[in-house]
Parts: sequence; C-alpha cells; structure tokens
Amino acid sequence: MTDIKKAQPETMAVHSGVYVDAQYHSVTTPIYPSSTFAFKGLGEPPPFDYSRSGNPTRQALQENLCALEGAAGAFAVCSGMAAIHTVMMLLGPGDHVICARELYGGSHRLFTQILAKRGITFSFLERLDAASIEAAFQPQTRLIWIETPTNPLLNIVDIAAVVEIAQKHKVLTALDNTFLTPLLQRPLDLGADLVVYSTTKYLNGHSDVVGGAIAARTKALAEQLYFLVNALGLGSAPFDAWLVLRGIKTLPQRMKAHERNGAALATFLTSHPLVKRVYYPGLPEHPGHDVACRQQKGFGGMLSFEADTTKVDLKRFFGALEYFKLSVSLGGVESLIEQPWSMSHLAMPEAERRAAGITEAVVRVSAGIEASEDLVGDLKNALEYAASSDSVAYKNVKADTL
Repeated sequence: MTDIKKAQPETMAVHSGVYVDAQYHSVTTPIYPSSTFAFKGLGEPPPFDYSRSGNPTRQALQENLCALEGAAGAFAVCSGMAAIHTVMMLLGPGDHVICARELYGGSHRLFTQILAKRGITFSFLERLDAASIEAAFQPQTRLIWIETPTNPLLNIVDIAAVVEIAQKHKVLTALDNTFLTPLLQRPLDLGADLVVYSTTKYLNGHSDVVGGAIAARTKALAEQLYFLVNALGLGSAPFDAWLVLRGIKTLPQRMKAHERNGAALATFLTSHPLVKRVYYPGLPEHPGHDVACRQQKGFGGMLSFEADTTKVDLKRFFGALEYFKLSVSLGGVESLIEQPWSMSHLAMPEAERRAAGITEAVVRVSAGIEASEDLVGDLKNALEYAASSDSVAYKNVKADTL
C-alpha cells in the first residue's frame, strides 16, 4: 500500500487520518462524542476506553498532523495556550528558559504571571541570535522558546542556528509555528524538538473553533507529552478535532490565497505616504528576508505596519474598514485587523510592549482569502478617510465609531 507520509502535502492534508469508519466506509471522519467505550470483557480493553485519554476523532486529527509535520507523535489539545502550557510542564522549579522579548501576549502572560511564580525563570532577549543565546545560557537552562515569524512584528529567527546551539548544550527547542503552518515551515526537519500551534488559526481556518496542537520529533518526547495531556485533561473535544481536521483539507489552497493577499497588501503599504514601516518577511528589504527564504516555503498572510499617527487617526481608520474586521485572532478565511497594543498584546506590561517595539501605531493584519484588489482598496480608502480631518476632529472621535 502507498505510504501516505510520502505523499505531497496537498494529498496528506486530504487523506491522512480520514478513513476510520470500517462499518459504513464514510469518506469523512466520523465524530465520536462518546465519553467512554465498552470493554469486551474483564481484561479486554477496547482501543479507546475514555475520551480524556484518547478518542477516535481526535486520534484521526493527530495522525493527520503527524503526517504533515513529519513528527513522531502529535497531540490535539483544547487551545493554543494549552499546547504551550503542556510543553512548559516538561520543566520544573529552578529550570530556565531563553526566549525573545517579542512574544505573543498570551505566552508572555503565562511565562511571567504563572510559570515564574512556580519557580521557572525566563530570559527575554532583544534578539534570539547565536551570540545573545550563548550569553544568556545558565547551568539551569532547559529550553529555548522560539517564535518565527514573531508576533506581531514578523521578525525572523534562524531555526537551524538556534538548534545547533541548543544541541551543543543538550537543551530542548520548542517553536510556535502558528503563523506559517507545516505547509510553509517544518521546524522538526530543521532539528527543533517540539512544535506548537493554535489550531484556531490557519489549520482550522474558518474562525469557528478554539484548539491547539503539539508535535514532537522523537518518540520519547511524544510519550512524555501524551502523559501530560492525559493527566492534565487537555485533550481536544471530538467535535473541535473534527472541525480542525475538516479545515486542514483545504489548508494548502487557503495558504496560497493568504500569501497572495499578504504580499499584495505589503507591497501597497510600502509605498503609501501614511505608512511609516511595513513588517513582512516577503519584502526583499525585510532584515530577515534571506533567512526566511532559506527555512520557509512561503511568507504567509500575516503582516504588520506602523501608521503615521501624526496624520492618521486609528479609530477613524478601523471604523472605516469594510472587509477587514477589527478582531483578535488570525488565520481565518476572512481578513482580520487589530491594534496589538490594546488587543492581542495587552497582557504584556506597557514597558515590555515598548521594549519589544510594539507601540500604539502598530497595526497587525491577517490577510484572508478575498480578492486582493478589494482588500487593497479597503485599506486605501480607510487610510485616506482617517487622514481627511484635522487634529481637532480627531480628538472628538468617539469610541462608538468603531
């Protein structure tokens, strides 16, 4: 029989983890909402006995993720934060983690307000490069946490370079790959030990589920993760797993559309007089462009830009948009836009946000799959509208214009 793991990503996305219905031969994976499963007899357990420990629908998604990621094991959990938390539970009091200062706000909150109180220490670096990491190493260092591209400023970290240092010091590397998915970046192939996702985002792709996933490079790590997911009760619900599995089937096609629109928006914004800076690794002038070309298969649909707030009132700008919805989250078929300062990264203290380069002027964009010309036109119209009134009018804008 054909080994599905040797198929192309487009084929794996459609066929991995699907054909589990031996009775009726359904071409879609059934949803098994059962909390428990009957034993044939004493000492004769079924393949699944209790859905916290394992469920056929969740297992189907995990097989799909294993195939796409090239992993020894994968686990679907109830949220992206649950995925991050599970990885951190591999550590204990006194252990030390190296990561970048610029992080997803929820990760920063977990690290500083919860895990730090339980004895895990963190070094937040301005840049996650070889020299900075070497300087930050301690005898207690056990993990290097990576985001690339970073959220929200799309900085690029050289995965292979970080892995080389980690392996030299015999510590783990874990990478949040939510922005790119395994279609555009496979960190395990570059030597990373663990990869996490918010499956809420691109993997599901339809803004109708909250979920997370973890993929492990080795069987030993996979066994540790299974123990944690089961013991902590973090496994994905069957219906949620089914929604993500359904979404993954169109992931390759959606990622092409997201990237097409991300590139079109970035190109438009770079030449706009009301925009001071654009953050998109697909632009040749982006400082991480060459590394991104080396380790990624594409640049994705996420970008950010810094508006000239001496001329643009962001309340008016957000209120004038038609196709972009002012919302946290990302990766859905619809285009989303937000101000990280007051939304996705609000959990970070103000000083930390500023130190990471996140200011009130930064706007994060998740390009959907709509027509590029419509999205470009929407941003153009909103920017022009937001700059059309004098500063006195700006001060009188009410919050309800959003």
